[in-house]
Amino acid sequence: MSGGDFEAELEAVPEAVPLLRHAVRAHLRRECADVELAVSELLGNVVRHVGPGAPVRLRVSGDGTTTRVEVTDRTGDAVPAPRSPSPDEESGRGLALLEALAVRWGVVRGAGGKTVWCELDGG
Repeated sequence: MSGGDFEAELEAVPEAVPLLRHAVRAHLRRECADVELAVSELLGNVVRHVGPGAPVRLRVSGDGTTTRVEVTDRTGDAVPAPRSPSPDEESGRGLALLEALAVRWGVVRGAGGKTVWCELDGG
């Protein structure tokens, strides 16, 4: 990963999603649609399911072959699970997208909240 790890602490609000996506692109010094989509989906899930204004930490790291995206919030209550939305629903496909993009993804719960993470091919 070019330039080392990227970390940001912020409030999860809808306006932060595109700003963070652009910040990650600038940090990577290249466009990486899969990483940007993972950042958008994971942060968007916090906004929708934990609530706007929730404090979160984003971390993007890589080892040259894999990029890991982690979003940590302070609640362990809203644990993500893939859904099967009807064709008419306009949301509910984020984790399905993540599953299609990622080599693997998961959730780590702890005393201070939870981290939802995914690993993508490419560093």
